[in-house]
Amino acid sequence: MCGIIGYAGKREDDSLEVLMNGLSGLEYRGYDSSGVAIANSTIEVFKREGHLSALEETLPARTVPGTVGIGHTRWSTHGEPSDRNAHPHTDCQDTVAVVHNGIIENFQSLRDDLAAAGHTFDSDTDTEVVPHLIEHELGNGASHTEAFRRAVDQLEGSYALAAVFEGDHTLYATRQESPLVVGLGEDGCYLASDVPAFIEYTDTVVYLEDGEFVQLDPSGMEVTDSQGNAVETTTDTIEWDPEDAGKSGYDHYMLKEIHEQPTAIRKCLRGRVQELEESVSIDSLSDVSEPGAVHFVACGTSYYAALYGARLFRERGIWAQAFLASEYDPGVIPVDDDTMVVGVTQSGETADTLSALRGANRAGVETIAVTNVVGSSAARACDHTLFIRAGPEIGVAATKTFASQQTALVLLSSALTGYDDPNLLRAFRKLPDQMQSILDRSRADAVAEAYRDADAYFVIGRGYTEPVAYEGALKMKEITYKHAEGFAAGELKHGPLALVTERTPVFALVSDNGMARKTIGNVKEVEARSAPVVAITDVPEMVDPYADFLLEVPKTHEWLMPILANVHLQLVAYSIANQLGRSIDMPRNLAKSVTVE
Repeated sequence: MCGIIGYAGKREDDSLEVLMNGLSGLEYRGYDSSGVAIANSTIEVFKREGHLSALEETLPARTVPGTVGIGHTRWSTHGEPSDRNAHPHTDCQDTVAVVHNGIIENFQSLRDDLAAAGHTFDSDTDTEVVPHLIEHELGNGASHTEAFRRAVDQLEGSYALAAVFEGDHTLYATRQESPLVVGLGEDGCYLASDVPAFIEYTDTVVYLEDGEFVQLDPSGMEVTDSQGNAVETTTDTIEWDPEDAGKSGYDHYMLKEIHEQPTAIRKCLRGRVQELEESVSIDSLSDVSEPGAVHFVACGTSYYAALYGARLFRERGIWAQAFLASEYDPGVIPVDDDTMVVGVTQSGETADTLSALRGANRAGVETIAVTNVVGSSAARACDHTLFIRAGPEIGVAATKTFASQQTALVLLSSALTGYDDPNLLRAFRKLPDQMQSILDRSRADAVAEAYRDADAYFVIGRGYTEPVAYEGALKMKEITYKHAEGFAAGELKHGPLALVTERTPVFALVSDNGMARKTIGNVKEVEARSAPVVAITDVPEMVDPYADFLLEVPKTHEWLMPILANVHLQLVAYSIANQLGRSIDMPRNLAKSVTVE
């Protein structure tokens, strides 16, 4: 969840600027404090609770010289948000500074041993044991490289670690189940938990694998394995412009990304739908056979996309189920040689999903990653990868990645089962323009104006729209901070109806899927209890008599209607949050990439 930036450069006056720019590029991940450390003849550390603006106020007006430095944005796990718990952390003598993402599971026993040996701790964090372990090894005569390795050898848990030493122009780093990527530029080397931290400086990257160590200095990098042997690395080129990570004139990243959805869908479909040949094909999956069963594993928004994908496979005659990744255990859930495990993860770094995929790999089943990030841990961990091609998503609340995941899962189910309905293929061609028409004619501001002060919001759907009901409610919760729940429409009367009042608007997803009349029946139930009704529908003539607002969806294939309907829910959630003055791009307590279990 936290963000790391590191720099080993050729111009000593640039380090602080690079680190601060990098932290700004990582703000989207969510954080509650931040800090930087510059190494020269000493180590100068600046850190502060709150947003980057608070850290900037602590920085000196003078240039802080030094060719190597590290920075960090923290999302609290051990210890409350505070100046003293912010990273970087140092040893007793302030000779080494460390930043860390992840959780050190054995920190307490390590801390107790170090305290007994005379070390003094200044924070409540698990991270602070690392610089003290390094200090201890230095006291035993180890070099900087040896001390860093020996300290890491004592850690249990997940981590991405970076360290700098006084009087040393080298940055030391390693990873275990938490992402780190190296950037290779003309003016030096960069290290980060995600590419946006340094994309303005270089698009040439090397993704580190678990257990690898890297040393960066102004002239280059050296990567070794856990035994100290040199590792041959592969460089990749990031195929998006730094401007893609900007707001492009929109008030918020989230709004920009909602409006980027038609383009994202076109990219997802490109080269995969052959309308003339009436087929769907995915080059990266050309050697994958039709599975006997499919297990989807995912979290949050991706889990709702997985629910949608599982229904697609079941309709094509393949047993499929979506599991919350944190609850998936192939040692308990039966798998066999015909089982396929599909991990749906926007970032490709979600800890719970990666753990589930690794469990599937150990069980010997075939795995596919459906992800947005080339070079991500999920992409490297799985046998096959289907990239959703949504481009960078900076807003914490997922929008265009959800639409692209849904689209990719329709493609996946079609490609693996040989489904070639020409009506679906024609609907694919129209989908981006239909999405644009919703964006152009949105009535979201009017709906938000009417219901922004509601006590709670319910979203109901049936069939393929049920997962979108869950996702629509999640968006409302994430950015408005108001209570919202999604339900299968038929379940409304089995308990939740007790909560319906005139101050609980119900958003009803009414689709022409053979179940519209049943959903309208549920609408009548809430209408009879004086609840306002907002209908999101492709059959407006059927639901108009019972709705206070109609948000129309263009006619399309049954499987694609939910992708369009969700745009309305995104826009309404955004408009309510905006009218309430919420922090839309960085909702409280949330992070973009959840890299702890």
